[in-house]
Amino acid sequence: MLTALALAACSSGSSSSSPSSAGTGSPSGPSPAGSASGSSGQLPGAGDQLQDSYQKVIADVLPSVVQITTGDSLGSGIVYDTAGDIVTNAHVVGTATTFTVTLANSTKSLDATLVGSYPESDLAVIKLNGSPGGLKPAVFGDSRKVQLGQITLAMGSPLGLASSVTEGIVSATARTVSEPQGSGSPGATIGNMVQTSAAINPGNSGGALVNLASQVIGINTLAATEPEASGAAAPGIGFAIPASTVTSIADQLIKQGKVTNSGRAALGITARTSFDQQFQPAGAVIVAVTPGGPAAAAGLQPGDVITRIGDTPIDSLNALTTALASLTPGSKVTVTYTRDGKSQTADVTLGTLQTP
Repeated sequence: MLTALALAACSSGSSSSSPSSAGTGSPSGPSPAGSASGSSGQLPGAGDQLQDSYQKVIADVLPSVVQITTGDSLGSGIVYDTAGDIVTNAHVVGTATTFTVTLANSTKSLDATLVGSYPESDLAVIKLNGSPGGLKPAVFGDSRKVQLGQITLAMGSPLGLASSVTEGIVSATARTVSEPQGSGSPGATIGNMVQTSAAINPGNSGGALVNLASQVIGINTLAATEPEASGAAAPGIGFAIPASTVTSIADQLIKQGKVTNSGRAALGITARTSFDQQFQPAGAVIVAVTPGGPAAAAGLQPGDVITRIGDTPIDSLNALTTALASLTPGSKVTVTYTRDGKSQTADVTLGTLQTP
């Protein structure tokens, strides 16, 4: 987890202004397609090969990345299939049900409607009305093969600059990150995120994080900010929801209009933060136990205060949520808790988080 950094979702709050010198504005129209950050010009030898690889990936994937406008805000999305389904972040769509979409290499606006949203994993699907021909769905990669140091390209509409590309590497994998609460975002805690050094800015949310095999390995979702710098962006620290989570949730939203298998671990309890006599957070107290659920099967009861999950200390409900987000259904963990002032442990086989 990040101790010195805050996080900001990467959808832009406005689609009507122009970029300022500080990079805080968000123009409404798309800029020339295919713009890319970084140095230009030919590089000798191996540099030529790497440049050729970049250009091939951009040609392969950028046509699948779109700009989404919702009221006065904007974000990005990825063409998911030829039927016109587009996957994006739930915080990009917010509470809206209708949207304007601009395809790459186009200035024509298309109408789209909401298929379904799952804020718990910050994912949503919208669909183009009367899907135009020639859509190019993106290819999603295997999240299990993402490795530290892999070159990545982030594609989207940062600050409203449509069809923009930045480059970096996979800085870390399996990050568990809690989003800030805000419009359209309940402050979800998401596990197994990909951390990247590729620049991710407002408007990039919902765009593609791509490897050099032209595969989408994640959806750009969050960027870190530095509290000590008045919330300024922390360069080179961004996060993407892994492709395996994206495809699982998107498939369910498209087929069923809702998510029935979250893929998220759960204890089968309702809990709240517990406070000690000095009014300091001291654990997560169980308020209710789901009959027949994992906690009930392990003998946990209302009133028990969870203080540790495996080797992870738990001092609040948020800490418990974060710990569970890093685990998978079916895994076994040792839960340390206090009952009547005495510390005890229970071995629990985790279940699946129920969806609304």
